[in-house]
Amino acid sequence: MKKRSVGLLFAFLMVAGASHVNAQKSSTGSSYNNAIGLGIDFGDGITLVGPSFKHFFTENTVGSAEVLFGDDLVGIFAYYQYHKDIDGADGLKWFAGGGPGFLISDDNSAFALRPMAGLDYKIGGAPISLSFDWRPLLGFYSGDTDFEPARFGLGFRFTFD
Repeated sequence: MKKRSVGLLFAFLMVAGASHVNAQKSSTGSSYNNAIGLGIDFGDGITLVGPSFKHFFTENTVGSAEVLFGDDLVGIFAYYQYHKDIDGADGLKWFAGGGPGFLISDDNSAFALRPMAGLDYKIGGAPISLSFDWRPLLGFYSGDTDFEPARFGLGFRFTFD
C-alpha cells in the first residue's frame, strides 16, 4: 500500500507542477505534447495501477513510461509508440509500439518485453487524454519464461505543453 501511495503522490505532484495546461494544437502537430496521469494494466493475473507519462517527440513518435504497483509487484516500463490520426475522427489516433520493462517482487524479478497496439483519444476543449491498448507480456524470469497474451491497458491523463 505504501508503494501505491508514493506513486499516486508522484503523479499528483507532477500534475500540480505543470504550469501551463493547453488544449490547443501544438507545434508538433499533435493535439498535445505531454500527458501525465493514471495507467492501469489488467487482464490475466493481477491488476497493476500507477503513474503514467507520455511525450510526443514529433507528430507521430511518442515515448511513454509507467511505474505500476499491485499485490507485492512493481512494474517499470518504457515504450516507443507510433501514433497516426484516424481520418474523420477528431482527436482519435491509433498507435502501435512496444518496449522493455522490469517486474520486481519480493520473491522474483523479471525482464519483460511488450508489444502494444491501441487507441488514444484527446477530448476536444478539455486537457484530458484517454487510451486503451492490447499489451501482451513476455517475461524472462530466472531460468523461466512466461507469456501472457491477455493483458490490456487503460490510460487517463491530463495533457499539457
